[in-house]
Amino acid sequence: MAVDWSRRGYHAQRWAARGALAAAALAVSTPLVYGGLRGLLLLVCGIAGVGLSAATVWWTLTLRGPLRWVSALVAVCVPAGLVALFAVTLFWSLPVSLALWGLAVWSGRFALRGTGGGQAQMRERRLPPPRRPVLIMNPRSGGGKVGRFRLREKAERLGARVVLLEPGEQHDVTALARAAVADGADLLGAAGGDGTQALVAAVAAEHDIPFLVISAGTRNHFALDLGLDRGNPAACLDALTDGVELRVDLGFAGEQPFVNNASFGAYAAIVQSPAYRDDKIGTSLEMLPDLLTGQQGPRLVARAGDTTLTAPQAVLVSNNPYRTGDPFGLGRRERLDSAALGVLGVKLEGAISAAALLLNPEPSGLTILTATEVVVEADRAEIEAGVDGEAMILPAPVHCRIAPGALRVRVPRRRPGVTQAPPRLDWRRLRKLAATVGRTAAPSRLHRPYEAPHGPWPPAGPHAGPGGPGEPSGRNEPAWPRSGHQ
Repeated sequence: MAVDWSRRGYHAQRWAARGALAAAALAVSTPLVYGGLRGLLLLVCGIAGVGLSAATVWWTLTLRGPLRWVSALVAVCVPAGLVALFAVTLFWSLPVSLALWGLAVWSGRFALRGTGGGQAQMRERRLPPPRRPVLIMNPRSGGGKVGRFRLREKAERLGARVVLLEPGEQHDVTALARAAVADGADLLGAAGGDGTQALVAAVAAEHDIPFLVISAGTRNHFALDLGLDRGNPAACLDALTDGVELRVDLGFAGEQPFVNNASFGAYAAIVQSPAYRDDKIGTSLEMLPDLLTGQQGPRLVARAGDTTLTAPQAVLVSNNPYRTGDPFGLGRRERLDSAALGVLGVKLEGAISAAALLLNPEPSGLTILTATEVVVEADRAEIEAGVDGEAMILPAPVHCRIAPGALRVRVPRRRPGVTQAPPRLDWRRLRKLAATVGRTAAPSRLHRPYEAPHGPWPPAGPHAGPGGPGEPSGRNEPAWPRSGHQ
């Protein structure tokens, strides 16, 4: 007798939704019932304490002298005092409440998983190995990972030509990459930080040849979002013999390419300081009071579609949006081929705004959106920027845009992969799912894995040009800009 697995699956999801709602209600009510009026007062004190902590953090960053250290002390002592007060007053009900809340989150995500809205995986394409790969390696990146993992030796054994950036010398990475292409390279790769990766990637996109990422930098955010092994950069070289190809987007801030993000405002101004590399915390504490209160730095205006951000303290423009609903996945991107820039703007006007950033589910001081183009203006001719972690001065206004599918990235066929974000807890959807009877909670059709249409790849679409990948799309701009580095 056949088993209707879809019916059983939706039945389990429905009961998981009911369990999540029940566990959440118990998590809130347990300390209130146990503590009575004290429990209610503790809840009010907890909310007030969170707001006070956020306000004192703001004062710590914007004040100088003794008041700064008093604010820092309060910012540390208030949360610690709240934890001690809750533990002493609520006893066993506090850990029970936390356990119930964990159960509610787990059950809620299980219930919402598979009810539609899942992310399709980036499509892989099998291609023959490159014949003349050229890899540019920075031996200083990541504390010397190139030498520690013997990347040069392994690459040369696999048939690649390695261009080593000599320590202590100035190198034009873009010129080196272009020279390699002129010499017949059919693949470009980079072992270094994300700034080096972006420069080489732009040349690869310009000439429509594959790009190989070797996670030899310090943080390797781009490699992380490609699903590569950041702990073993030598494993990235397996793509030379057993690799697949992904089509991903590439961001540009003016003529400057970026694979991760371009930042403007307070952070961008701080990284310009020569003292920042030797004393990051001290330099930041010295400069932040004037930057956050508008006494120093340019007055920015960022325009993204129909949204205008006036005088934000910070603007972050990313190549595809970062996760925002998963606190453990912050700084991660679900996809690299959505053809959209992520935009995050922060504008705080004082301690109250800082408190609202934590207490308000939709704070007015935080703007999160997506756009295909972002224009950052300033009240001066040049804007300080941090592009993939590199300090730069760009002419104003800065036009940030995305080149959809401009970059062919070759990755190992066997790699850790990208961790999928858990579904965002939506209590309204959970209530509807818990209240359904039978299979009415089922989506109109089952979610199926992405299957690319047959025919040439990438498929024709609004971002594909008449001449194939890398050709103009018929709009006013080509898929990639001409770099200014000659």
